[in-house]
Amino acid sequence: MTDRFLEGRNALVTGSTSGIGLAIAQALATAGAKVAINGLGSAEQIESAIADVDAAGIGGTKHFGADLRHPDAIETMMTELATWSGGGIDILVNNAGIQHAVPLHQMPVAKWNDIIAINLSSAFHTMRAAMPAMAERGYGRVINVASVHGLVASKDKAPYVASKFGIVGLSKVAALEYAAQGSRDSGGITVNCICPGWVETPLIEPQIESRIGGGTRDDGVRALLSEKQPSLRMTLPAEIGALAVFLCRREAHNITGAAMPVDGGWTAQ
Repeated sequence: MTDRFLEGRNALVTGSTSGIGLAIAQALATAGAKVAINGLGSAEQIESAIADVDAAGIGGTKHFGADLRHPDAIETMMTELATWSGGGIDILVNNAGIQHAVPLHQMPVAKWNDIIAINLSSAFHTMRAAMPAMAERGYGRVINVASVHGLVASKDKAPYVASKFGIVGLSKVAALEYAAQGSRDSGGITVNCICPGWVETPLIEPQIESRIGGGTRDDGVRALLSEKQPSLRMTLPAEIGALAVFLCRREAHNITGAAMPVDGGWTAQ
């Protein structure tokens, strides 16, 4: 029987119309939360995401289409969310992210600005709006999906790495500021980062296919991961979702300010 310990809780997951974000939204819904999703996509993709999250949980999933590059749009979304949730969300997952990989001197200024806005600044704006109400209730969970690139760098990813290192630092500051709010019984307020390495999503299929050669898809995966990830195994989006749900448990009240690598040993090297 599913443990629906999040019944009565409301969650927002940004960047959740596909991939890791959708998997986290589904996992939270399965645990009983009412979930708001945010992200880009066609009308059909958004409808499909809503249906997937509804099917996983209690229904009532709503899409908020705020463009996370714009603080005013985020502020409007957070105001609407307070009404939708009846006083403010209990769980905030900042997952939205974009990337553009070229050498530093070739990076378009507009790409730098968009990546920092979506990957980092949007989390500041959502946290700033959501966390005071969490403190009033004595329970709140902020889960920022960073990356292994919030812990180590790679070439040709200057704004992405800067944004992910930044969100790890932002999370630590917020964790300290809210650490004493709430109690063991209420669950407290925690802020953590999940730092995935390679995750099996459709976006990386071309990279796998380019390394298959004359072998199998598994050969292509191992060839791709051998460059960085010692386990030679990818993480599934649902496994990231399961970790996010665990961090929402009352028993996780003292796990805060952490940047948790899910990287098959990448950052252990």
